[in-house]
Amino acid sequence: MVKERARILVVGGGYVGMYTALRLQRKLKGELRRGEAEITVVSPDPYMTYQPFLPEAAAGNISPRHVVVPLRRVLDRCRVVVGEARSIDHEARTASITTLATEEEGTGARPLSYDELVLAPGSVSRTLPVPGLADHGIGFKTVEEAIGLRNHVIEQMDIASSTRDPALRDAALTFVFVGGGYAGVEALGELEDMARYAARHYHNVRPEDMKWILVEATGRILPEVGEEMGRYTVAELRRRNIDVRLETRLESCADRVAVLSDGSRFPTRTVVWTAGVKPHPVLAATDLPLDERGRLKCTPQLAVDGTTHAWAAGDAAAVPDVTAAEPGRECAPNAQHALRQARVLGDNVAHALRGEPLDTYAHKYAGSVASLGLHKGVAQVYGRKLKGYPAWFMHRAYHLSRVPTVNRKARVLAEWTLAGLFKREIVSLGSLEHPRAEFELAAGGKPSQEPPGDPKGSS
Repeated sequence: MVKERARILVVGGGYVGMYTALRLQRKLKGELRRGEAEITVVSPDPYMTYQPFLPEAAAGNISPRHVVVPLRRVLDRCRVVVGEARSIDHEARTASITTLATEEEGTGARPLSYDELVLAPGSVSRTLPVPGLADHGIGFKTVEEAIGLRNHVIEQMDIASSTRDPALRDAALTFVFVGGGYAGVEALGELEDMARYAARHYHNVRPEDMKWILVEATGRILPEVGEEMGRYTVAELRRRNIDVRLETRLESCADRVAVLSDGSRFPTRTVVWTAGVKPHPVLAATDLPLDERGRLKCTPQLAVDGTTHAWAAGDAAAVPDVTAAEPGRECAPNAQHALRQARVLGDNVAHALRGEPLDTYAHKYAGSVASLGLHKGVAQVYGRKLKGYPAWFMHRAYHLSRVPTVNRKARVLAEWTLAGLFKREIVSLGSLEHPRAEFELAAGGKPSQEPPGDPKGSS
């Protein structure tokens, strides 16, 4: 039993936010039933996105609705608020929250009081001042961006198939991905695989007509799978005629021309930016201690260092790695740690409310798996190195075991099974992004500023 009534505020509905709230509603089942505790989850979206499945959703292997988990269904004993925390005054135990209602009412942010704070806002894309990036770049962090990118790639193939302008055709069939981490390599591998398959249904577009370019500022890609597997990945991508540019940066993408630091210039209508992430901006609007990278300083018990009643984990937190041989090492900001940290974090909040000893987060890094397209992948797990089909199978098996809820597991498995029996779908549904465009024109309205079917951030 908790010592006194506790209002728990969870900021963020991603891996850490959802799993922490899920753990808390299980651990505090009796207290919630008796009204001794309440849990409020503030998230900009009413769902959690399982990001490792975004590349497969973009390639059409998984339905977009099966990549997300509805928060209200999973967190049935929590209060879910669709909105954003704009600032947090922890000394006063108050967060300023904006919601869809506050925007409509024009009242601005409203205060939300709490007793225990769990900060798990995650991260946002880390961009650089590259000319033209804001006008022409496409991100790959949300399910909307993944589906928009899929529609965009198919539309570029449609443009190339129907135009008589060789310059326009060349630009439409040139796809530049910036960033050699998980997001960039997996998205490139899956979409190139999809586009190569789709090309067989075009009478005048062949796979060799398309240019796929991966730009990475460092000398290696996928550092998480080790140097040897990273070299294998580069060789595998180049075997598929993908142009991998290491130690190269994107200097500009203005006027639909990608200019690289090695002097290369590629007319292109597609620039996908996956060059890293940075902590969520809300962290800078708190009175909590941050490290030099803008993350919350945390203890091995996942409490914010130097404060009480504040907790954090995931991308937003600098958590000491107590299993590392070298002192001062921190846990990598990835899903493997986030999922396990959330369990310990939920337990520790419950322990703190009941006056019980706290648990220490300790997890030795198990390894990494990455998909490079259908039946292709790389993996390094517990020191063992896998590539090709075994790595791809392990990638699918691991993430199927980790995606939340039995409902989602069954649906994803069913889709994979059906995909093995039937052909891929290669339909572009870009009009979903501007569903009112046709009716606006029919009703005498003005055309949208963005052409229908164009994903956010692209042109």
